[in-house]
Amino acid sequence: MTDSEANRFSARAARYARVGANVGGVAARMAGQRLVGTGRRSDNAAALAQALGGLKGPLMKVAQLMATIPDLLPAEYADELGKLQSHAPPMGAAFVKRRMQAELGPDWAVRFASFDLKPAAAASLGQVHRAISHEGAALACKLQYPDMKSAVEADLSQLSILFSIHRRMNPVIDTREIAKEIGARVREELDYRREAKHAALYALMLAGVDEVRVPRVWPELSTGRLLTMEWLEGTKLLASKQARQDVRDRLAVAMFKAWWVPFSAYGVIHGDPHLGNYSAFADESGAPVGINLLDYGCIRIFPPSFVEGVYDLYEGLRTGDESRVVHAYETWGFKNLRKDVIDVLNIWARFIYGPLLEDRVRTIADGVAPGRYGRREAFQVHQALKAKGPVKVPREFVFMDRAAIGLGSVFLHLDAQLNYHRLFNEALGDFHIETLAGRQGAALQKVGLDAPA
Repeated sequence: MTDSEANRFSARAARYARVGANVGGVAARMAGQRLVGTGRRSDNAAALAQALGGLKGPLMKVAQLMATIPDLLPAEYADELGKLQSHAPPMGAAFVKRRMQAELGPDWAVRFASFDLKPAAAASLGQVHRAISHEGAALACKLQYPDMKSAVEADLSQLSILFSIHRRMNPVIDTREIAKEIGARVREELDYRREAKHAALYALMLAGVDEVRVPRVWPELSTGRLLTMEWLEGTKLLASKQARQDVRDRLAVAMFKAWWVPFSAYGVIHGDPHLGNYSAFADESGAPVGINLLDYGCIRIFPPSFVEGVYDLYEGLRTGDESRVVHAYETWGFKNLRKDVIDVLNIWARFIYGPLLEDRVRTIADGVAPGRYGRREAFQVHQALKAKGPVKVPREFVFMDRAAIGLGSVFLHLDAQLNYHRLFNEALGDFHIETLAGRQGAALQKVGLDAPA
């Protein structure tokens, strides 16, 4: 074993120990309380959040992700984990220089006109530095923290503990496929070459959507752990929360197109609808007119049949065609569908599809606060499934559901008043699975990505 291999092994072993001790300690306490019938769920949720918050890094990112998937965790746990901030302590200047040298070589600094060693932003897997190219272009350089692969593997190995806690408390949802999906997406986020291809894919898919801007990638200044993209100027999306209704509606339309056009035309979604992944750009008057889509780490590419299921469920609900509804669920991979289980699943489906089925101007969910979007319906589904479950959620469904909830929350934050029915049908167009399959295949081939299995 080389010194570097030994160091990586030691780092992974140390993280296994910390993760196992922190999370395992909470799990043990909960198991003991369950046996003797004591303990409050809110106290246990706070203890788990504290244990994860002390670790920083990938596991905290996973915990935040879990908090945004409706009914994956009880409300107390989702609330506590949702409070976690994914900001790790930034790397210092000397460390940044060593990391940049490791990625671009000893002459890395001369490849930029300027490079700010102080990070503009720091997150769970890496940090972003501002730079200027020799052509004068403003750049955003996302530099991964060292040994993230080891940290991710150590953290994902403990993910089963979090899911087992959930199964012990409320075994309504079979979380095995969910764990696989989360693991696959987090591992993909470590591959910045793949993220560069995702950005190129979005530039292609959204080429005709003026309301959405996608940053250009600088491949010659990028590696597997360094991604250099165009710096897009903009303001925080929620800075427009008090703007005029037409301004807020315009931004919401841009968000809708940024999400639905890639999905309905290419079978691709942006799976991380965090507000920090977007900013608003303005016209010459200073009024916000569109959004910058900034991060491409968590992208989900679906087989065309999955998109066909979305279309079939919409048409089934719209026309009352129960056989088409069942076919949609089966297309997605739900098994052993009895009528009573389908009725429960339709509670959630009618909530998600409700705004798309009504041909009128409305909010995405009348009278619901942004942080509560989907909570009531998820609770109803949970309660109804108690006597029927556990239901095994297909892994492809996980990020679709999460992205839809995140997008709806953004619309609520903006208090957007839109005709979602017309926007949806405009994005969907005259749907044909063969057309989508051909379009998707050509786009993925062009940017160097594999077709979904």
